[in-house]
Amino acid sequence: MKILLFIPFLFMCSIVFGQSYNSDSIIGKPKKIGNLEIAQNDFPRKLYWYDIEKALTDLGNGWRLPTKDELNIMFLNKDKISGFANSRYWSSTDGGDNSAWGQGFESGNQKLANKFNNNYFVRAVRAF
Repeated sequence: MKILLFIPFLFMCSIVFGQSYNSDSIIGKPKKIGNLEIAQNDFPRKLYWYDIEKALTDLGNGWRLPTKDELNIMFLNKDKISGFANSRYWSSTDGGDNSAWGQGFESGNQKLANKFNNNYFVRAVRAF
């Protein structure tokens, strides 16, 4: 009986801790703005800062987190790009003291956020 209860527990742990992403569903049909290629979709859930690197590495082919300035370009073109949540997004621009810049796509405001305490959406980009 204990084994039967343990199997669902292992399954749930693999979902929570070993989540990988289908790169095709995230990249989709990228939009091009200037020299920036922007994935069609966000990652399916908000990410903590220290989960981002692995998630982007799993996409491969140079996909990365946008800089603070690139994120603002994305905000200014959000209607053309489409699919953004009315929520905050991470940038790759470090703010020091365990913080990084993020931007609210409901308001356009950029502010520093603690890397340990905040989870935000991520939209991958790459140069072409």
